[in-house]
Amino acid sequence: MEYIVSARKYRPMSFDTVVGQAALTTTLKNAVKSGKLAHAYLFCGPRGVGKTTCARIFAKAINCQNPTPDGEACNECESCQSFNEQRSLNIFELDAASNNSVEHIKTLMEQTRIPPQLGKYKVFIIDEVHMLSTAAFNAFLKTLEEPPAHVIFILATTEKHKILPTILSRCQIYDFERMTVRNTIAHLKSVAEKEGIQYEEEALAVIAEKADGGMRDALSIFDQAASFCQGNITYQKVIEDLNVLDSENYFRIIDLALENKVSEVMVLLNDIINKGFDGGLLVQGLARHVRNVMMAKDPQTLSLLEVSEQARQRYQQQAQKAPLPFLYQALRIMNQCDINYRQSSNKRLLVELTLIEVAQITQPADTDAPGSGRKPRRLKSLFRKLIQQAQPAKKTALQVAVADTASQERESAPSSPSSPSKPTIKASSLGMSWNKLRLQGNPKMQILPGTQGVDDKTVEEQAAFTQDELELQWMSMCNRMPQRLSGIAARMKNMNPRVVELPAVELVVPNEIIKTEVENIRGSIVSTLKLYLHNSGITLTIRVAERQEQARTLTRREQFEEMVRANASVEKLRAAFDLEFA
Repeated sequence: MEYIVSARKYRPMSFDTVVGQAALTTTLKNAVKSGKLAHAYLFCGPRGVGKTTCARIFAKAINCQNPTPDGEACNECESCQSFNEQRSLNIFELDAASNNSVEHIKTLMEQTRIPPQLGKYKVFIIDEVHMLSTAAFNAFLKTLEEPPAHVIFILATTEKHKILPTILSRCQIYDFERMTVRNTIAHLKSVAEKEGIQYEEEALAVIAEKADGGMRDALSIFDQAASFCQGNITYQKVIEDLNVLDSENYFRIIDLALENKVSEVMVLLNDIINKGFDGGLLVQGLARHVRNVMMAKDPQTLSLLEVSEQARQRYQQQAQKAPLPFLYQALRIMNQCDINYRQSSNKRLLVELTLIEVAQITQPADTDAPGSGRKPRRLKSLFRKLIQQAQPAKKTALQVAVADTASQERESAPSSPSSPSKPTIKASSLGMSWNKLRLQGNPKMQILPGTQGVDDKTVEEQAAFTQDELELQWMSMCNRMPQRLSGIAARMKNMNPRVVELPAVELVVPNEIIKTEVENIRGSIVSTLKLYLHNSGITLTIRVAERQEQARTLTRREQFEEMVRANASVEKLRAAFDLEFA
């Protein structure tokens, strides 16, 4: 026996067997019963929802010699028999995707002049009508405006917006709906029972979701799954065959995120990626899952869940544990990840950061966060306890000074065979390098022209500071300046502000142009120095250097080279501690 795919074998032959289009098929049956037929119809909607099928059923019912009382074709008269045997001369089908030229349309229009030999109407079904060229549309328009009384056009398309408005205005338009998951599952159940195939409802739900509203796609996937499972369609086999991520992963990620178990989330993400799943698809699927959980929280929105009954119960259970603010924030974070995913150069890192942010939503705020109600835009210290357990307690500055003094005394004392070896000092143990020095302070404190950066009222200290501390904070400030101020920042690095009389600071610049540029950001400079030098009385005077003061300013590297020429030990110190230039 010849094998026929389910999409063809179980294609509806009457209006009553059409799935998911009850309102539309009722309207068409009423038109057949009343005999009030338009001369042109337009069926539009997604793929695989029954547009062409309904067009054929409608065409057969129009020409049926003995229609039933409810508007169905009798399937017994000569017209119905000729249609079922594909020999009807009254029904013509044209695929506009491959016959879209003016010549094809003119040939079709010539057929409209010939009256039907059997039945009342000649029905012309034009599929994918949006593929017609503009010239073909114009050629078709004249006949559509004044068609013969015995001609009815049924147009079908998936892209209504591509059809000329003059064509649309002459048609009765019927919009077909996407298949719901419930309707698709119910139809797949009936097909499976007719074929003698065992199934799990969760497996049919996966097929229905994969079909994305198309019944033809659902039947094609059903045939594929039936071949893979050999007559017993199970959930595990279906997700393996279709390479679909198990929804259990989504439930587990949300459960772990609610408990702030970021380490376990990272391990689960790694397992998912190692199985070949794309991180972007994971985020999209997780966003749909969170949306479903949010819909399950309210009985009014529970009907919006297009899932099986078992999955609906799982969503309701998780919705009881997930607070609504958590769901809102998680959706916002994952939507931002979806927007940035395509442009990201490190996609896995973006997904990892996204999941970490989701996992920290319900975590209490850090103790060092500002108390004014504004939270810092940074990841919370999820690993703080682990770090504190792994690292020994830090020594105070006094303890370090005492230890250095004791070390020097041991070096000056004569060594003995029984004396312990001198401990080695690693640069990493000091916790400071030029890279760290460059980033000292809050990296978000950026100098913005025309703004004060920090409100003076928040700084009320009067701490004294030295010239070295001023130069250190000056260099750190220059390194934190944004990219748009990189030019003036590079010049300011070569300037040496000096303490005139505490807390007054003077800056000597080489010319008036640079003075103007520095004056533009003077307020932000002063506010930054007040904050990091802990002195609210700091003032800044900017003046152009006198002629005798205008010597060539050495860069930091040139200053270092001068120091090395004066004392070779400086280079040894830099190499020993692996220091870098800011």
